[in-house]
Amino acid sequence: MTEPLSSSTTEPLARAPDIRELETKVKDLYQQVATAPDGAFHFELGRPLAERLGYPAAVLDGLPAEAVESFAGVGHALDLAALQPGERVLDLGSGSGTDAFCAALAVGPAGRVIGVDFTPAQLDKARRLARDGGFDRVEFREGRIEELPVADTEVDCVISNGVINLSPDKPRVFSEAARVLRPGGRLAVADLVTERPLGDAITAQADLWASCIAGAAQEDTYRHMIETAGLRVERTCPNPYDFLSERARNASARYGVKSISLLAVKPRTPGGVS
Repeated sequence: MTEPLSSSTTEPLARAPDIRELETKVKDLYQQVATAPDGAFHFELGRPLAERLGYPAAVLDGLPAEAVESFAGVGHALDLAALQPGERVLDLGSGSGTDAFCAALAVGPAGRVIGVDFTPAQLDKARRLARDGGFDRVEFREGRIEELPVADTEVDCVISNGVINLSPDKPRVFSEAARVLRPGGRLAVADLVTERPLGDAITAQADLWASCIAGAAQEDTYRHMIETAGLRVERTCPNPYDFLSERARNASARYGVKSISLLAVKPRTPGGVS
């Protein structure tokens, strides 16, 4: 669940902390997720979480165990993605690689998976696991989800899990996703949203951004940003996700922070039919 952040010309939807402070907090936190997944976090990690969110045990058995131990997602959107053999997939904020490796199993030897992340420890771990596990169709690139190191219309499906909420420039993230998708391609994400807009007392705290709370957008706003980017939202569904720490739980309860999975499609023609 690691993610690229950047400053932007797009006005943020809520007051965010200093971008450099936020980036440092995120990198530090997700370095710990990669290197010490048995530590104490605001959120749950690992295989028990993945199974509760809906990942089939048989699929998890086929993944590198070290990737699964650092899994920090908030839902399971791969069923919505409905990946097919031979497809090209992009994972935004790929972390230690759980979803990227799942995608690789689904697309098969003829497919291709690109993971994008900006935390060195996560990238190092994911690349090592891909190399040692024989996942030669998976490539992990250093980059930011607001400036994807991917060509226009290069992929069939963009996936992401618990990451976009961490970006202070979500419209740009969705615009980039739309850019790299082929016409008719899909965006399948699991992410945190809110029922009520967060107050500045929450959104200004870098540690709560890094813990996937303070950056969550109101659900209708989140959908609107996707549609403004030129994608059509086709389906949303709730995920059984909970925070661990009392502070995170309190913020979640006050503002209705929740996890959803969402599927959107890029029309084959501008304003046309997918």
